[in-house]
Amino acid sequence: MAWRIGVDSGGTFTDVCVFNDATGEVVIWKVSSTPDDPSRGITQGVEEGLQRVEGAAADVSFLGHGTTVATNALIQGRGVRTGLITTEGFRDLLEIGRQKRPDLYDLQADKPETLVTRDLRIGVSERVLADGRVETALDEAAFRAAVARLKDEGVRSVAVCFLYSFLNAAHEEAAARILAEEFPEAFAAVSHRIAPEFREFERLSTTVVNAYLGPVMHVYVQALKRKIAGLGIAVAPQLTQSNGGVIGFDTAAELPVRTVLSGPSTGVVAAQALGRMTGINNLITFDMGGTSSDVALLTDGRCRVVNEAVVHGYPLKTPMLDIHTVGAGGGSIAYVDSGGHLKVGPRSAGANPGPACYGLGNEEPTVTDANVLLQTQNPEYLLNGRMKIDQSLSRAAVARLADKLGMGVLETASGILDIVTANMAKAIRVISVQRGYDPRDYALVAFGGAGPVHAARLARELGMKRILIPRTPGVLCALGLLMTDLRTDFSATQMIRHDDATPASVGETYAALAAQADAWFAQEGIAPEARRIERSVDVRYAGQNYEIPVTLPEGPVVQASLDALHQGFLDAHRQLYGFIAENEPVQFVTFRLSAIGLVDKATFPPQEDAGPDAGAAVTGKRDVWMVEAGGFIPATLYNRDLLRPGNRIEGPAIIDQMDTTTVLPPGLVATVDPYLNLILESR
Repeated sequence: MAWRIGVDSGGTFTDVCVFNDATGEVVIWKVSSTPDDPSRGITQGVEEGLQRVEGAAADVSFLGHGTTVATNALIQGRGVRTGLITTEGFRDLLEIGRQKRPDLYDLQADKPETLVTRDLRIGVSERVLADGRVETALDEAAFRAAVARLKDEGVRSVAVCFLYSFLNAAHEEAAARILAEEFPEAFAAVSHRIAPEFREFERLSTTVVNAYLGPVMHVYVQALKRKIAGLGIAVAPQLTQSNGGVIGFDTAAELPVRTVLSGPSTGVVAAQALGRMTGINNLITFDMGGTSSDVALLTDGRCRVVNEAVVHGYPLKTPMLDIHTVGAGGGSIAYVDSGGHLKVGPRSAGANPGPACYGLGNEEPTVTDANVLLQTQNPEYLLNGRMKIDQSLSRAAVARLADKLGMGVLETASGILDIVTANMAKAIRVISVQRGYDPRDYALVAFGGAGPVHAARLARELGMKRILIPRTPGVLCALGLLMTDLRTDFSATQMIRHDDATPASVGETYAALAAQADAWFAQEGIAPEARRIERSVDVRYAGQNYEIPVTLPEGPVVQASLDALHQGFLDAHRQLYGFIAENEPVQFVTFRLSAIGLVDKATFPPQEDAGPDAGAAVTGKRDVWMVEAGGFIPATLYNRDLLRPGNRIEGPAIIDQMDTTTVLPPGLVATVDPYLNLILESR
C-alpha cells in the first residue's frame, strides 16, 4: 500500500493530506503551526496523519511540501548578513532602484530596507556591452580582494551581479570560480544562474534576495530532511515553487527566491484540477487562511504565469502563478483607526496567541471572533471538537471595539465581516476587472480554513452566481501538492523585432534553452516519456516598457509560429488595454521555456448519485446571524462527511467539516456533485 502525502505549512495551521494510491482514500489532518521552527509542526502533522490511516512510513511514495519560510524571512528581515559585488560604479543601483515611491501620493511612504548595506556593496572593474561584447575584462585581483574584504566583514552570503551578464556570462562564471576558491563556506548567488534576463535593477534585486535567503532556506531544508528521515520516510521530499511545480529540497535551498509563493501556488494547481473534474473552466480562486487571502484568475482552466512581481517591496524576476494577496484572514485584527473608522487587518493574531476565543491572551477582536459571535462558526469548538474555544471571550473583545465605535456588539461583528469582505472583493477586482475580465462570468472556488465561511458574502458583493466548495477546502493547498508536476523554467533575453525575426534565429534560441532543459531532465531522473516542454515569448510594442507573455505554438519554429506570436500579442493587448496600435512595430524580448516532468497524481473517481435527500447528514439546528435576514435565524446543521452525490441543501444552513465551515444563506442552494464538491447557486 503506497501513501502520498502533501503538507502545507501556513501561518496558523499546518495542513496534511494523506492519499492512498490503491484505494483513493483521502484523510486530512491539521495541527497548529510552529513559527519558531516550522519543521516541528510539519513532522508532527505527517506523523499524526500516518497514525490516522495506520500507514507505515516506509510505504510513503511521495512527500510534497509547501512552505512560507522564504516569504516570512523576507518579510520579517530574518535573512543573513549579505555582501554584493557588482560592476564598478553600480553598487548603489540596489538602493536607487527605479526611483519610484511605493505610494505616489504618500509623502511618508517608506521604501523597504536595503538588504545589503552600502559598506558591503563593492564595485570591481569589468564591463560587457549591450551587444554582449567585452569592453573591459574582469579584474580578477580586484575581485579576490573584494571577496577577502567581505569575508573579513563576516558575511555569510555573497551576491554577484554584473551588467549584461545575461548576454555574456564569462565574467560571472569567473567570479563564481574565484568565490568557490577564496570563500567556499559562503552561499553564492550569481545573477545569470538565477535571472538571466534584462532589466538590471530587477535582476540585481532578485539575486540579492536569493543570497539573503539562501542560508536560511538551507538550514531549514537540512533540518526538515533529517526529521523526515527520522520518521522512517525514505522518499526524497519535494518542495513547491511559486510557479505551481515542485522541485527537490536541494534545488530549493539553492534557489529560495523561487519559493516565495510556495504555499498558495498549490491551491491554484488544485483548483485547475477541480475545473477539469467539474467542467467549470472559468474560475476565480479564493484562498482565505488565518493570516491572508490569496486570489487568482483561471481562464479556460489555466492560471497566468507572470515572470516579474514585487514581494514585500522587493522586485523579483522569477516565474510565479499570478496570485494576488491581501492581509485578510481569520486572524486579521479589527481596530479603530485615528479617524475613528473601523478597519480590519493586515495585522494578524497568527497562531499564537490567535483570536481572542482561543483563550491564549489576545484581547483584540479578529475576523474569527466575529464569526464565532455571530455563530456562522461553531461557538464552542473548532476542528471537530479537537480545539475548544470560548465565545464569551469573542463577545468581550468585540464589545470593547463596539464601545469605541458607539455601535451595538452584533452590528460591530457584522461590520467586521463586511469590511473584510470588501477588502477581499477589492483584491479580486485587481485580477479581474482591472485586466478586462468580468467576475460575473466566473465561478468562485472558495477554500482555505476561512474561505467557505465568507464565500457567499464575497460572491454577493461581486455579483457572482456560482460558488464551488472543494471536498477538502481547508487543506486544498496540501491536496494540490498531490496534483502537481516537477517543473523548472529557463529564459533568454534577445530583443528582436517581429519583422526581423527568422525561424532560424528563434529556433536557435530555443535549441539552447532545450539543451538546458535536457540537462535538468537528466539530473532529476525524469523518463523521456514523462518530459513535457512549454514555450512562450514576452512581447511588446517597440519602445514600450512592459511585455505580455504569449504562448509559442508547439512543434518546429516556422514562419507561421512567428506570425501566431504576433497575432497572440495583439489579441492579448486588446484584452488587457482595450485597443491595439495598428502600425506600431512589435518586438520579441525574452524567450521562455518551461520543462515539466510528469509524475503520478492523486485522482478521484466519480461516485454514484444518491438522490437529493440530505436528511441523513442533518445534525441539528443553530441560530446564525445572516445579513440577508438582518439578524439571527435558525439554520439547519449538516455533517459534510455524511453528504452524498446528488444531495441538495437549501439555505439557511451550515455545513460543518473538520477543516472548515460552509455558510449557506437564504436564497442559495448547495448540490453535491459526483466528486463530493459542493456547488452553490441561487435558488
